[in-house]
Amino acid sequence: MAVLSYNEITLKKVIVFNDEPCIVISSHVFRKQKRKPVNNTKLKSLVSGRLIENTFHVNEVAEEADLDTWNITFVYRKGNEYVFHITGKPAERFNLSADLVGDQGQFIKDRSELSALVYNDNIIGVKIPIKIELKVTETVDASKGNTSGNALKEAIVETGAKVMVPMFINQGDIIAVNTEDGNYSERVEKA
Repeated sequence: MAVLSYNEITLKKVIVFNDEPCIVISSHVFRKQKRKPVNNTKLKSLVSGRLIENTFHVNEVAEEADLDTWNITFVYRKGNEYVFHITGKPAERFNLSADLVGDQGQFIKDRSELSALVYNDNIIGVKIPIKIELKVTETVDASKGNTSGNALKEAIVETGAKVMVPMFINQGDIIAVNTEDGNYSERVEKA
């Protein structure tokens, strides 16, 4: 495990802070008047999701978190639980809560292969692709003359998620959805 000095605690590094893995979301090293330099950081806990502001001084160090990645396969969702198994080992099933998977979980298709972020043999997060292609299973047809401009309508995709799409999107079309904000990205294939 690497030990980072105060000025090596930079953006996107994952450190152990208060016994939990935290990702550095901002870091600013500076010197006030004639004092020693400090590093003002904002950390996000990968376990609880809470934001922490901390100042690291010259003589302070942080331990870089030892994270593993497991390949997992999504099986199905049941209420607030997502059921997965270790890829290639269908018998090794486990459940993850909707809170842990996050809002992006509504866009995961059955049998999707994903990566799980693991800390001390506990899954602390699931990496979901930023863009996922999904088939539109339900939407209203656009009325004549209302297919241009910025007009949007609601569509339901194959995972059951609701997405606002342009009027020209029809049932059976395959669209790309940005999983980070839940917005329509583009039409991939016309039905």
